[in-house]
Amino acid sequence: MKDSAPHILVVEDETALAELIRYNLEAEGFRTTVAPDGEEAEVLVAEDVFDLIVLDWMLPGISGLELCRRLRRGEATRALPVLMLTARGEEGDRIRGLATGADDYVVKPFSMRELLLRLRAVLSRSGGTAPGVGELADPRGKARFGSAADGTIEIDFAAYTLTRGKERHGLSRKELELLRYFLVHEGQTLDRLRLLSDVWGPDENPTTRTVDNHVLKLRKKLEHDPERPRHLLTVHGVGYRFSRAGEAQA
Repeated sequence: MKDSAPHILVVEDETALAELIRYNLEAEGFRTTVAPDGEEAEVLVAEDVFDLIVLDWMLPGISGLELCRRLRRGEATRALPVLMLTARGEEGDRIRGLATGADDYVVKPFSMRELLLRLRAVLSRSGGTAPGVGELADPRGKARFGSAADGTIEIDFAAYTLTRGKERHGLSRKELELLRYFLVHEGQTLDRLRLLSDVWGPDENPTTRTVDNHVLKLRKKLEHDPERPRHLLTVHGVGYRFSRAGEAQA
C-alpha cells in the first residue's frame, strides 16, 4: 500500500544542496529520496513510485534536460511532475526547459520557501496531495469554500484566479502564495513577521506594511464586504487569521 505522504525524488549532484533540500522536505512531511545523477535517477524511477521529481538541469552524464525528455517519452512516467532547478535565468533557457516537459522551474540561488511553495503548487496542479494542502484543493488544483449568501469562492491555483459568485479576479503570484499559506494554516493566528519569513523569504526585503497591503488587495477580491471581512480576519496587534467557513470580525 502506498504511503500517504508524497514521495519526492531529488536529483542533484551538489551533495550539500541535495541534503539541504532533503532536510527541508522531510521537515515538511514529505518522503524523500536523493539521486546524485541522471543514471541513478532512471534506475530509481523504474524501481519505485514517486509523486514528483526535483531535477537539476546541470548533471554529470545525463543532463536534467535529457532526463526530463526521457521521462516524457515513457508511458509510465509521462505524467510524472518535474520541478527543474536551474542556474539558467534567461527567458530562452526557461522556455526550453518548460518545452522539454518540466512543469515548473526554480532559478538558483533560491530560498527553501520558494522551492516548497512551487513544489506544492505543482503537486496541487497534478492532483497530488502535499502535506497540509491536499484537503484544500481538488484534483484540478482548486479550492472551494464560502456560502450562497456571501458568494461561493473558488480559487484556481493553476489559472491564478479567484472567483466569488459571478465575479472573477486575477491573482498575482504573491497573492496566490499568501492565500495558499492562509489556507494551509487555517484557524491559526499568523503574525506579520512569520508571514514575511515564510511567504516572502529573506531575499525580497519586504516590510510588515507589504503584508498589510497584500491582505487589503486579497480582501477586495475575497470578501463580499471588504470593510467587514469574514474570511481574512485581523487579529489586532498581532496579524491575521483565516477562516473558510466565515466568521464575524472581532
